[in-house]
Amino acid sequence: MPQQTAGRILSIQSHVTFGYVGGKAAVFPLQCLGYDVDVVNTVNFSNHSGYGRFGGARATAAELAKLFELMEQNGLLLCERLLTGRHMIYWWMSRYAHSIVGYVPGAEALAAVKDLASKMKQKNPELIYLLDPVLGDAGRLYVSPECIPIYREALQYSSVITPNWFEVEVLTDTRITDLASLRKALRVLHEDYHVPNVVISSIPLKAWLRAALPPAAQPTDTDSTDADFLACISSSTDAASTSTVHARCVPCLPGYFSGVGDLFSALVLGHFQPAPSVPSSASAEAGAEQETPLAHAVAHALSKTHALLTLTHEHAAGLPEADRLPTDEELDAREPERKVRRMRGRELRLIQGQDVLRGAAGTEYFRMVPWGGFWDEP
Repeated sequence: MPQQTAGRILSIQSHVTFGYVGGKAAVFPLQCLGYDVDVVNTVNFSNHSGYGRFGGARATAAELAKLFELMEQNGLLLCERLLTGRHMIYWWMSRYAHSIVGYVPGAEALAAVKDLASKMKQKNPELIYLLDPVLGDAGRLYVSPECIPIYREALQYSSVITPNWFEVEVLTDTRITDLASLRKALRVLHEDYHVPNVVISSIPLKAWLRAALPPAAQPTDTDSTDADFLACISSSTDAASTSTVHARCVPCLPGYFSGVGDLFSALVLGHFQPAPSVPSSASAEAGAEQETPLAHAVAHALSKTHALLTLTHEHAAGLPEADRLPTDEELDAREPERKVRRMRGRELRLIQGQDVLRGAAGTEYFRMVPWGGFWDEP
């Protein structure tokens, strides 16, 4: 018998010819999980911007809208269903059960993607729509400020979002400096923007966060500093309750890697199966404890992403010394090839790690830990 696929995903993300960021970091992992993936490239660049030298074409709003229109005309975006009964009724729904959106260049192009999300969600309310609001990182915007209100409007169509801490701050207009501000930001996303599942993909482990986290979510290495770790937080809610929050710290690997957020978001979508609850994959550790579908997906995404980063780091460490030089902006500016060699050696090892992606290789499992009492006010 032919092998059944896990479903069909529409991926709307950036594309690079060389390397693994954007869709190049997302599509192959989703295919390894059994999904058919149809790809819309929002940019077509030579390589990612970390090389210093890069270029190519950016899709315009008109080009994206025309592409979506042609897909719809050819029956590739929507599919016809026949309801039987006393009368035969034809109706149309989204052909896709899943969709993922990453980097989109410019406000007008982003608006075209948002309009498509609205149409797909209207035709199929059960669409699992993962939005990775690629705004920036470490206090710096990657996109024009005009994109911010469009992302905020697009949040209502999402099933899952995967921003980093800075993107959460931008979307909610909330500086995250303590537990109270973290609660406020999640309330804004859940209550004001009606996002049911929020993943803060990475947040620096500051002293206030370490003190607030459940003990089982904190680093076990007492000799390490907070700077050696990032925290990942997931929060799931429904109309009848406050959210259920989980968290976990993961160790940072030294050096600069690109495409990590794109890979992580794809793996979250690939493992996300809405259901009341699923048994913990770490049953020996957690006993009869149940985890939310989001926490289950995030745990697998964290574990596989960290394993692939470890594989990439080990590969980079084995390169000739000329290809693993430390970051030095002044030297990089004088000798562009210096940065190019370093970036080239740190491209994600997705093909070499495909057994990790498929779950055929053993990896350290980063179980998401329930954050009991998260919403308890002092």
